[in-house]
Amino acid sequence: MNDQRNLFLAIAISVAIMVGWQYFQPAKPPAPVAQQAAQQSGAPATAPTPGTPQGAAPGIPTATAAAKGESRTAALEKSRRIAIETPSLHGSIALLGARVDDLTLAKYRETTDPKSAEITLLSPTGAPEPYWAEFGWVPTDGTTKVPGPDSLWAAQSTGPLTPAAPLVLTWDNGDGLRFVRTYTIDDKYMFGVSQRVENYGGKAVSLHPFALLARTGTPAVAGMYILHEGPLGVFDRTLKEMKYEDLKKDGTFRQKSDGGWAGITDKYWLTALVPPAKTEMTGRFVHQRVDNTDRYQVDYLGSARIIDAGKSEEASFHLFAGVKQVAQLDAYTDKLGVDRFDLAIDFGWFYFLTKPFFYLLQMLHDALGNMGLAILALTVVLKLAMFPLANKSYVAMSKMKKLQPQIKSLQGRFGDDKMRLQQEMMALYKSEKVNPVSGCLPIMVQIPVFFALYKVLFVTIEMRHAPFYGWIHDLSAQDPTNIFTLFGMIPWDPPAMFHLGVWPLIMGVTMWLQQKLNPQPTDPIQAKMMSFLPIIFTFLLSNFASGLVIYWAWSNSLSILQQWVIMRKAESQS
Repeated sequence: MNDQRNLFLAIAISVAIMVGWQYFQPAKPPAPVAQQAAQQSGAPATAPTPGTPQGAAPGIPTATAAAKGESRTAALEKSRRIAIETPSLHGSIALLGARVDDLTLAKYRETTDPKSAEITLLSPTGAPEPYWAEFGWVPTDGTTKVPGPDSLWAAQSTGPLTPAAPLVLTWDNGDGLRFVRTYTIDDKYMFGVSQRVENYGGKAVSLHPFALLARTGTPAVAGMYILHEGPLGVFDRTLKEMKYEDLKKDGTFRQKSDGGWAGITDKYWLTALVPPAKTEMTGRFVHQRVDNTDRYQVDYLGSARIIDAGKSEEASFHLFAGVKQVAQLDAYTDKLGVDRFDLAIDFGWFYFLTKPFFYLLQMLHDALGNMGLAILALTVVLKLAMFPLANKSYVAMSKMKKLQPQIKSLQGRFGDDKMRLQQEMMALYKSEKVNPVSGCLPIMVQIPVFFALYKVLFVTIEMRHAPFYGWIHDLSAQDPTNIFTLFGMIPWDPPAMFHLGVWPLIMGVTMWLQQKLNPQPTDPIQAKMMSFLPIIFTFLLSNFASGLVIYWAWSNSLSILQQWVIMRKAESQS
């Protein structure tokens, strides 16, 4: 294989990987399990799990249909509520149903405007996009009266729920059972939920503790293969992810697990149920159609608890509802023993590179005070780490470029005899001590590094709304400038394909300059295709996060400088 083919192959694979990660989404369906959950208006249905023997645990209640056409404010006013006030969360818990169904993120806004609304995470039924957490008990016999979404709980205080003040709710079924639920919360995003059942009746009862997350409607997702959005969890130390579309096709995923966690993730936000460690529970991902609307549910069902007369039993869960910050998730892993909680952040195939890159980027940000400067500094660090490989690559390219006139001469002499041409070219490489492959392999080795850094810049919350200098106010968003509107002078809203900002242009120019320093393919067709790559990449990256484009432009600039120095040195020695 000649040097031109190797070089072209390296770049073609790079393009293929980027485009493939961006647009192709191969399905990874789990083994389907039939769902038998009935849905009725009014009280939630409690259909048995298929294949469950008589007397075993029934299915977890499914969410009831909700009133439509209400605003979120109107939905919140339908029940008395106890406020939630922490440095990180604002919201409330409804006494009707005792659901955690009203949460906003105190430190995160919808836009870069500090006066814009807080990010809404959870909303009650009746709101445009209901999303809530619910806890309770399921009777083994299917007849014992337990609290449900229409049960009105009594609060032992007027609140609010704060890190220093727990909230205790009680409900009595009037038939010998008293239910006590205690909510606690830390100053970040973790709730503690303790459920106690007191049996003051005359007979024993059997109940199963459960916890669920319910989300109505399919949320808007990025739709990119490199980012998972939807149900996910760790079952027996193994990460399980399902996209919304996959869950809609398969109906239900069910798996027993000893500990772990399960939840629903967005790009930056997460809700997750955390059962007690070393306690076997059955977790599920469920999809239903309710009133012509998709509803997704993630839940846990525990084993039966026998509560004898005059006795009590207690079950507990944790609920995470907040921001996917690496340090915070790691802290919960250490403090609460939440198994592999950092996998909630989609670090991808190159996890062993991506997470260290993130920590290094965070350290540089702490030192420099600006995430954009941290990206530039990280690029320099990576360039220094990859210097031996890059140096070998550029030296090989420099030698190959010097051989271009001789290669063209051989093509002119043996163009009609491909075998003889290959033999003469290999003889030339051997006599000049040039390995055509050596210029390509270092490039291939650097590809995982690039994509690992790409993942860091794309999926971590620390990039969101992080400003740079000039017109870049959000490194996680595309460059807001556009040459097709003369940078705002023309009142026109062009299609996405005609959005081309300043930083993508700078990146394209640096790519073109770097290409000019490389040996050009002797095949005219390959040379023509190569000449279009800077243009293709310029438009391709115009819709990417500006932080990534800045990284690539700066990386290209450093590579140009390094390559120019090596080539000048090679010329001076010739």
